Amino acid sequence: MSNLWNLQQLQGRPDTVLAGETVPAMFWHAAEQRADAVWLRQKELGVWRSWTWRESADWVRNVGNGLLSLGVQAHDRCAILANTSREWVLSDLAILCCGAVSNGIYPTDAATQVQYLCQDSESVVLFVENDEQLDKALAVRDQLPRLRQIVVFDMTGLHQLNDPMVIGWEALAQLGRQWGQDHPGTLRERSAQCQAHELAILVYTSGTTGKPKGAMHSHAGLVYAVRGYNTLVTQDGTDERMCFLPLCHIVERIGGEYQALYTGAVLNFVENPETIPENVREIAPTVFLGVPRLWEKFYSSVMIALKESSPLQQATYAWAIGVGERIADRILAQQSVSWTLKCRFALARWLVLNNVRKLIGIHRARVLVTGAAPISPALIKWYLSLGVPMLEAWGMTETCGASTAMTSTRIKPGSIGPAAPFNEVKLAPHTNEIMVRGPNVFMGYLNLPDKTAEAIDSDGWLHTGDVGEVDADGYFRITDRMKDIIITAGGKNITPSEFENELKFSPYITDAVLVGDQRPYLTAIIMIDQDNVEKFAQDNDVPFSNYASLTQSLEVQTLIQSVVDQANAQFARVEQVKKFWLLDTQLTAEDEELTPTMKLKRQLVQKKYAHQIEAMYRG
Repeated sequence: MSNLWNLQQLQGRPDTVLAGETVPAMFWHAAEQRADAVWLRQKELGVWRSWTWRESADWVRNVGNGLLSLGVQAHDRCAILANTSREWVLSDLAILCCGAVSNGIYPTDAATQVQYLCQDSESVVLFVENDEQLDKALAVRDQLPRLRQIVVFDMTGLHQLNDPMVIGWEALAQLGRQWGQDHPGTLRERSAQCQAHELAILVYTSGTTGKPKGAMHSHAGLVYAVRGYNTLVTQDGTDERMCFLPLCHIVERIGGEYQALYTGAVLNFVENPETIPENVREIAPTVFLGVPRLWEKFYSSVMIALKESSPLQQATYAWAIGVGERIADRILAQQSVSWTLKCRFALARWLVLNNVRKLIGIHRARVLVTGAAPISPALIKWYLSLGVPMLEAWGMTETCGASTAMTSTRIKPGSIGPAAPFNEVKLAPHTNEIMVRGPNVFMGYLNLPDKTAEAIDSDGWLHTGDVGEVDADGYFRITDRMKDIIITAGGKNITPSEFENELKFSPYITDAVLVGDQRPYLTAIIMIDQDNVEKFAQDNDVPFSNYASLTQSLEVQTLIQSVVDQANAQFARVEQVKKFWLLDTQLTAEDEELTPTMKLKRQLVQKKYAHQIEAMYRG
């Protein structure tokens, strides 16, 4: 029937799926073994197109040879400035197969940021997505003396460009095809010369507290991590994955690209961030890695659709989700599920819950994996009630992704699970800071030996900056970032993420930042969900002319106050929010207030909106 009583089937496999001690070695082995199986899928002109492992290897070979023809040497650095796509993945692998180092740059970064990242990494080749990204590169190339070539994925509108420094991606592949015929076997020789201990990729941190730092990961660390991941949830060539998070972020790079490379899972690319809801229904991933913002958005869409349904449909949903919740409660308590309850759930799925899953696009999902930010325990239980287990993982750029992960046989909402079997995790004495040690821990920060020494102590433990606790079963729980803990004027320690998660469970709130350090009471800066709040305003005849006026309307303020009141009821008086302010600017991924995973940057938001914060404490 449902995944709910087959959780043991989700357990990973510890055996080696794919040979190779470097990423290039694994890739060439995968291409030979899986030759005609489909690996990549992407929409072109509205139609899904597939590429086999053999075809993917041909592109990697040609682009790699093209880089060699440009004089790219082993250990040179090459950067990629583009949205997530097939070209991103193949270019990344081509760079690594040359023995070079690959570095991703967020497509939302400004030209000055592109300059800094290329300068810091000393990149010699820069791949860009299109004319928009090319403009950024051309604006700063005079400040990048080591940059020799710019490669453009999409040359639409650029065919008349006559710049010797710029070449199209397909033109580079054609150049490489000819160069490879004249130098057969050179690329494979370069790949074979890669050593496991050598630097493979740079992943720059978001830089919320200063300049971004380039976290260095070796081939050995990457291979070790993807093999470790497969001990958590096993995957194979029958699995469909959706690739949509930024590939320059550690989550999609390791948990998406390299994990699919290792396991053979099919990697499907969304058209763009705006088409995710449509694409996920088309792809119907079987293993779905996402971030809390995505899961919150899916939940919100269901709640809004439910409000527009008939009384009979609402009543049927309430009965069906109630059956699912009863099963979820028993599973979370590790109790057996009766045959009668199983039969009721089968009926609930047939009547309602299957349609809810199809509306979201998770009707084929064996498991959902969430990470990169805290998530509400109630949201995990809701997905479990639909019949799809959600496993939370925790890690960071410096740990090559996941370091702890929820096990499929013992799910504890609100916890990040026990230490993953491939690394050690413990709490530091006195501070309860979470520390990690293992081969997956990064090599250090590029050009920053002092910062590296601060992060990794003499015993090899990485100090993560997250504060936590661990229960008798070895399950860890994040209480907060060390720098984010609020100490009120009365001396009370407050963990802001717990209250913030309660707020974000509402379909009307996208994100929130609690304020109150050395203050008499707590306040909050809240970012509303534009689509859902606009729908509320339209349904209730609330006049508004733009986003700012929407946030300032009395009716919307009252709506959000009701959400805050509901959250307050879950907390002690000293932990309750007394006042809030709604962000009156519509933020996008290009705005400095948001991280690449669409989280508000706490310190930046508090600094930028200091005037509004002070106003909440004056009256």
